[in-house]
Amino acid sequence: MTVSDALRGRTVAVLGGTGPQGCGLARRFAAAGLDVVLGSRDAARAESTAAGLPGRVRGAANADAAAAGDIVVVAVPWDGHAELLTELAPALAGKVVVDCVNPLGFDRQGAYALAVAEGSAAQQAAAILTGSTVVGAFHHVSAVLLEDPDLDTVDTDVLVLGDDRAATDLVQDLAAVIPGVRGVYGGRLRNAHQVEAFTANLISVNRRYKAHAGLRVTDV
Repeated sequence: MTVSDALRGRTVAVLGGTGPQGCGLARRFAAAGLDVVLGSRDAARAESTAAGLPGRVRGAANADAAAAGDIVVVAVPWDGHAELLTELAPALAGKVVVDCVNPLGFDRQGAYALAVAEGSAAQQAAAILTGSTVVGAFHHVSAVLLEDPDLDTVDTDVLVLGDDRAATDLVQDLAAVIPGVRGVYGGRLRNAHQVEAFTANLISVNRRYKAHAGLRVTDV
């Protein structure tokens, strides 16, 4: 568990930080020694959730969290994604925004990828946040594993997608603060659709095998 020089002194905000994915990521970032701000539509709920996490974590309304973060992770439900980012675009200008939202639908046959006009959730974020640097990452990390305080390591790679080399390097460093996790560059932001959609396949794997499957990239 190593915090790189590029991350040292930076605050990570997690929008949707009271949900399973956001809360799990916040737990792991704080455990690595980073300053973390949990964002929520309900500031009181964010403060209550933050109080139950180890490390330097505080809760705030989403807008205040967005303003406080140097790196901002978007872990909100897909159906509120565009509306929230549109509202927070001024506060997110000039920042690295990490989108981990998976546009999925569910029916009797299981999970399936939804069509997104911009191509993917990450591309939608980039279209809205024209003053920010958007990176896609953390799509496939099990919230159950992230939230488990008794689990020391999480066995998975994180595909990191973006068009700015410094930003993708920074997010790879952010992934690496979680023991067992490695950030792997996965291409330009235009390739985010298939990464987001692959989450539906992992959900199918998990249901069939009663697992919390991740992804490993070999030979790199």
